[in-house]
Amino acid sequence: MTTVQHDTTQATSGEPQAHPGDQHDIPSVEAHGSFDSLKDRIKLHYNVASDYYYSLWGQHIHHGLFRTAGETKEQAQVNLINLLLEISALAPRAKVLDVGCGVGGTTRFLARERQCRVTGITISGRQVEIARQITAEEIVRTGAEFQLTDVMEYPSNDGKPGGGGAVRFLELDAEKMVERFGGGAMEKETFDCVWISEALSHLPDKELFFASSYALVGSGGLLVIADWFKAPGLTADQEVADIKPIEDGMLLPRLYTADEYVAMAEKAGFRVRKAPVDISKDVAKTWDISWSLVSSPSLWAFAISQGRDGLAFLQAFRAMRRGYANGTFRYAVMCFEKP
Repeated sequence: MTTVQHDTTQATSGEPQAHPGDQHDIPSVEAHGSFDSLKDRIKLHYNVASDYYYSLWGQHIHHGLFRTAGETKEQAQVNLINLLLEISALAPRAKVLDVGCGVGGTTRFLARERQCRVTGITISGRQVEIARQITAEEIVRTGAEFQLTDVMEYPSNDGKPGGGGAVRFLELDAEKMVERFGGGAMEKETFDCVWISEALSHLPDKELFFASSYALVGSGGLLVIADWFKAPGLTADQEVADIKPIEDGMLLPRLYTADEYVAMAEKAGFRVRKAPVDISKDVAKTWDISWSLVSSPSLWAFAISQGRDGLAFLQAFRAMRRGYANGTFRYAVMCFEKP
């Protein structure tokens, strides 16, 4: 175990208040096993923890982009989606594949606000269940007629069913995208856009993802990415101190630099539509908020009950904050286009 450097929050009296995480050691970094075993751990993690995510973070389980000091995390999370829409110029009513959709926050946003037809895929069956439940409740609140089917239709502006975008959610390993949508046993599907927010860092075979995305979009189709990165040119000591604890706790294969993503996209055949935009300083507050949200002793008890990975996940929040503060950990958005 590693010695803990205590994080403190300010109590209302102005005195430092110990965080429950300070009472627990940070697990020593362990090398991930095979890619298959890593994917199994990721699937288990999201099946077990997604209800907690939803209760703490809401339906958008991703960073927030804080443009002003007074913005809530929910507003900041929508800001991030809007930035991706800005850099991609995604057309209304586009057909979108939302990879690593979580509980479907972005999937629903694109359908509701842009009238897109969106397929959300996630490796977690529990996330599919939550996503469908939230969607059903959201459509019912509009007063529209609703039937729970594989494809859920949003009402148009006049309140009539359909015409306002649609969503469907599938439990699917992203590495099997072409297998599922590329034809064969099922009719081939193509998309106007592949959208992936903070999920590509989880995928072991990133070159396969870029090649699959290229195969699934038509000419002029888009690949929109928001993700976590390491800074280029880090020393071995910086990797060990700041990056390895993130990779370990967040169940990531090695972190890449943003430039490595560009190289893989171009190798797959894409051209750059918007080069990587580093927004690290504007999203770093996410982890200060997140650290305060995991201040419940019962949450730490639950994490510990899940074994080493549960504790390493929560303690990785420290590493995320430290990496942003040190400039070793980065966040960027980018967009590519198929010629």
